[in-house]
Amino acid sequence: MTNWIEIAKLDEIPQLGARVIQTKTMNIAVFRTSSDNVFAIKDECPHKQGPLSQGIVHGSSVTCPLHNWKIDLASGKALGPDEGCTRTFETKIDNKVVFLRQTGA
Repeated sequence: MTNWIEIAKLDEIPQLGARVIQTKTMNIAVFRTSSDNVFAIKDECPHKQGPLSQGIVHGSSVTCPLHNWKIDLASGKALGPDEGCTRTFETKIDNKVVFLRQTGA
């Protein structure tokens, strides 16, 4: 079963910034790039569990505020010499409203 959940208006997420969505099991960071692409990942760096939502967005990646790990927003994978991955979530924009895909498993 799949559901799309409305999480924000596009303009409620700052460009090159993030908004945090709290669920029962985790926090999800929703990022908006300078070209208005939106990505959602678990708000936890795979290195030392730093809050990625507080990191710096550049291009389609975010740099963890704790130890400067760079995470690709599309794949959740650490870039460069670092290794690790954080969970990603599918998003879509419809009429300037951002939706998050919730999958049942």
